[in-house]
Amino acid sequence: MRRIESQIYHENQSHLAGLSQLSCQKPLSFRLGTKNETGIIDEGSGTITLYLGLDAGGSHCRARLIDENGDILGTGHAGAANTRIGFENSLNTLKAAWNAAIADAGLAHNDIDRIRAGVGIAGYKRAGAAEAFAAAPHPFETIRFASDAVIANLGAHAGKDGATLIVGTGSIGIIRAHGEDKTIGGYGFPVSDEASGAWIGLEAARHAVLAYDGRTEMGPLARNVLDRFGDDPVAIVRWTDRATATDYAGLAPLVVEAAQLADAGAMEIVRTAAIQIDAFVEALIARGASAICLMGGLGPVLRPWLAPTTRDVLVEPRHDALTGALFLAGWTGLPRG
Repeated sequence: MRRIESQIYHENQSHLAGLSQLSCQKPLSFRLGTKNETGIIDEGSGTITLYLGLDAGGSHCRARLIDENGDILGTGHAGAANTRIGFENSLNTLKAAWNAAIADAGLAHNDIDRIRAGVGIAGYKRAGAAEAFAAAPHPFETIRFASDAVIANLGAHAGKDGATLIVGTGSIGIIRAHGEDKTIGGYGFPVSDEASGAWIGLEAARHAVLAYDGRTEMGPLARNVLDRFGDDPVAIVRWTDRATATDYAGLAPLVVEAAQLADAGAMEIVRTAAIQIDAFVEALIARGASAICLMGGLGPVLRPWLAPTTRDVLVEPRHDALTGALFLAGWTGLPRG
């Protein structure tokens, strides 16, 4: 096992410069062959370069292993990997996802140390996170870490300059200009992550408690939330003592469903979330963004509620965050599809 040895991806470092550095390293030697009865690849001939990308979010972690042509060799999935759950737990989730991708590819054990990996992690900017990941042993030739926002933006704009607003379990805006990355928000729930699933879920819990007291209307949203807790607001309070951002985000679908039924409380929550997204976009534009990708599970849901001026600057992402993680790893090819 080797340590990362200065392979951390600094968000103010040029991605192109990072790719140039990696291009000087020796090519990986992956022995092609066929799987034997144990599932391990028998050695053959030929050499190709392998890249591994991981997108480690607040709800789940995905991994993708490709060759230098962009062909997918294996994929893997695991649970939440946000640094909020603790470094050891986050690292274990990463290992589970990358081991699954390696196993799916049927990669020979003696070829694993020739993989170049790029990892985007939710909460990577938390104090001490970068140093902890830098010190962790890994089985690859090289590995680079960045925030999940960085890899999402790299994927959305095919590794070039651009801006992205991610609205999922958490929320963060990021702009890459002249090789430097700057973020807006993303400080972590509950102090930040406005308009996110976690924020919406917290507002749903508050609304339900108010409705129980008769301080606001008891509509479908409040009724559905209270039903989850045995019609007991004290049970909601006890739940909040241990609830994570992912737990709160689990209430967000109730808000969306109720808003579609014209529930006043749910519509107010969604409308406020949309205003917060508008503010995110205005801040990105003020920093020079002219085209912004709106990503994350809640992006499509909230888009109809956004101001027309916000919708006018939104563009579709070119590729996903996992592709961005592959760019981070040093891959310079063209994605399939």
